[in-house]
Amino acid sequence: MRVISGTAKGRPLKAVPGMGTRPTTDKVKEAVFSIIGPYFDGGRVLDLFAGTGGLGIEALSRGAERAVFVDMDPKSIEVIRQNLKTAKLENQAEVYRNEATRAIKALEKRGGGFDLIFLDPPYKMTQVDEMMMDLAQRGLVQDQAVIMVEHDADHTYPEQVGPFRSTRVAHYGETTISIYRYEKEEQA
Repeated sequence: MRVISGTAKGRPLKAVPGMGTRPTTDKVKEAVFSIIGPYFDGGRVLDLFAGTGGLGIEALSRGAERAVFVDMDPKSIEVIRQNLKTAKLENQAEVYRNEATRAIKALEKRGGGFDLIFLDPPYKMTQVDEMMMDLAQRGLVQDQAVIMVEHDADHTYPEQVGPFRSTRVAHYGETTISIYRYEKEEQA
């Protein structure tokens, strides 16, 4: 694994020891960024279920301003910190060890929305659509934000999840990437 493009291009990323994580392959990561846009002009990123931090680090390398990384595995947290240091992006990142739903509640208290959200939970978790709605209801999603959901190819998420509209679904073997855009509902 490595950073594919941007300021940290070519820097190697460590994997989390053991079988507890399933890092996004370079091939899938490259495909994701060709879909959502290769480079960014600032913006805030949330990498929930961060694992190695590879997706959020790639976004920072490609121009995102800040990123928040969340994972509940202490080994993952250590690897994310090492990978941020290797990529020389640690000053643009916050890393938290927390369970995803609790992290969302904690982030709500701090305020501010995200422009890009990576949701790459264990494949057995199939309620990511509910998590997307929770993020929106708590004010953590900016208008026109992009949400990437990585999931098992055997599971299908709906085309519309509240204010989230599917813009692309791509299959890579056992992995499916579903991309959504958040369209903020106007207050009546």
